[in-house]
Amino acid sequence: MIKTLALLTLAPLSAFAQDAAAPAAAATGAGSSLASMLPLLLIFVVFYFLLIRPQQKRHKELQTLQAGLKKGDEVVTSGGAIAKFVREGDNNTAIVEIAPGVEIKIIKSTIASVLSKNIGGTVPANQVKKKDARVKNDNVVPDKESVANDN
Repeated sequence: MIKTLALLTLAPLSAFAQDAAAPAAAATGAGSSLASMLPLLLIFVVFYFLLIRPQQKRHKELQTLQAGLKKGDEVVTSGGAIAKFVREGDNNTAIVEIAPGVEIKIIKSTIASVLSKNIGGTVPANQVKKKDARVKNDNVVPDKESVANDN
């Protein structure tokens, strides 16, 4: 009988102990969920600073470059065509000259870059190539005598 009485008095205490432990477990569960989200937030911040932000900066620079085009600028399209900007068309288009007398209409956003202007047919100083004193020509075909002497 004493054993039964002891069990009856301990049963409510163990239930109370479980109820008291539940908020503590919930508090540690909330902390662990925040700790598990922290690496994901850190990865997003790293991606933002390494990928998203520089791409937005390049996009803004390209838009200002396309908006600042002047007649006579040499442009490179995203398809690789080099052309001379003539004028702006309607509906965000541009008229470019790909050959003397040949003008085409392109979408302005396909202009990838602007080459430096070549004013008056002169080459800028930073683009002048120095000639080497030696001439290298790998396309010379040897004559029959030199081939015969090599054997």
